[in-house]
Amino acid sequence: MNTPDFTVSFPGLGIQNLEINREIFSIGQVSIYWYGALIAAAVLLAMFLSLRHCQRFGISQDDVLDFYLAAIPVGLVGARIYYVIFQWERFAPDPRRIFSMREGGLAFYGGVIAGVIAVAVLGRIKRYRFHKLADFFIPYVALGQAIGRWGNFFNQEAFGVNTSLPWGMYSNGTRDYLNAIQLPGVDPNAPVHPTFLYESLANFLIYFILLRIRRQSKARYEVFAWYLLLYGAVRFFTESLRTDSLYIGGTGLRVSMLVSAVMVLSGIIWLSVVWVQDNRRIRREDMAVLLGRTADGAQLDETVRALDADDEALFEQHVSVRQHGEVSDADTKVHDFSDSEAFAQAAADHQAREEELDRLEALGASPPVERELSLDELREEARRAAERALHADDSRRTEAAEDSSAGETVETDEVRDQP
Repeated sequence: MNTPDFTVSFPGLGIQNLEINREIFSIGQVSIYWYGALIAAAVLLAMFLSLRHCQRFGISQDDVLDFYLAAIPVGLVGARIYYVIFQWERFAPDPRRIFSMREGGLAFYGGVIAGVIAVAVLGRIKRYRFHKLADFFIPYVALGQAIGRWGNFFNQEAFGVNTSLPWGMYSNGTRDYLNAIQLPGVDPNAPVHPTFLYESLANFLIYFILLRIRRQSKARYEVFAWYLLLYGAVRFFTESLRTDSLYIGGTGLRVSMLVSAVMVLSGIIWLSVVWVQDNRRIRREDMAVLLGRTADGAQLDETVRALDADDEALFEQHVSVRQHGEVSDADTKVHDFSDSEAFAQAAADHQAREEELDRLEALGASPPVERELSLDELREEARRAAERALHADDSRRTEAAEDSSAGETVETDEVRDQP
């Protein structure tokens, strides 16, 4: 019987002497390791899910395969280069070791940066807007991390300092590594934080959060920004516990903590921009509808941008009287135009125009030149659309009243017919 590579225990959970091996099986001189198998499984699952959902986001399945075929090898090279740069003292005596992948040494951030560059370049060649690709693919990056982190468990690496928590982990692998590096205040014979587990569980959660945001988001880079914020925060925490961090030169500054901080800051800044834009858009839409300017989303932005100071004052007046109840609700009601056929048709036409423009851009063709409407034309068009919607509301109320009246008449007749 082969001797296991590691004997792992979780004393606080009552798990003792769990035998694990880095290798799954071997065929001749070729060995298949858990680390590589889990990364391959993560990539295949991410690819499968991408192919399943890509078309609803305007990306073809053939292009999805091309993006993966470009990102995977470039990402691996980037992960290796990133690791070598910050561990150069290990490779300087014999640079040939750079190409010896059996010794390990891949840095996640390097792989992501290189993969993103590959997708961006190929996306430009294929005429995709980068924000569409970033927001579509980024949830699968989190999913891949969640699965791939279990490779660290089978290698008994990427763990943290000592902990007294119930899930603290101890093995001959953690003991030997900590004895070799001799960190002050760290006991090689005591349980350590399984930081790879923390990151795996957090990334599964991030994956599902990003999927939900992706379904609802309409802002560019919003999903990507949430990934930067969420994963950056998680990695900053786990990196602060780890015992195998990469450092900048001879400083005590951990590279991944610095990158994580930049990610969190970037995510917060972009999401703040999105929040401000969303609130501005919602307010403009409220103004446009309240003032009867437009019920057609196709001309909404143009109309609202033309609102002047008098319009702003009128809008504030409308809001004030509604809040203080000085007039009846019907006088200043913001009507729900989504129920009207006129608005529904306008929205459908606008969507069709947007899709046609995207198609022409993807083909490299010039979009048709449309004559810009004047402010008076926009307001007249808006007034007519609003009147149609209000007329539809009145018609529905009239029909409802007639139906109610007819029902009362029938009920009265039935009462009269009774002996």
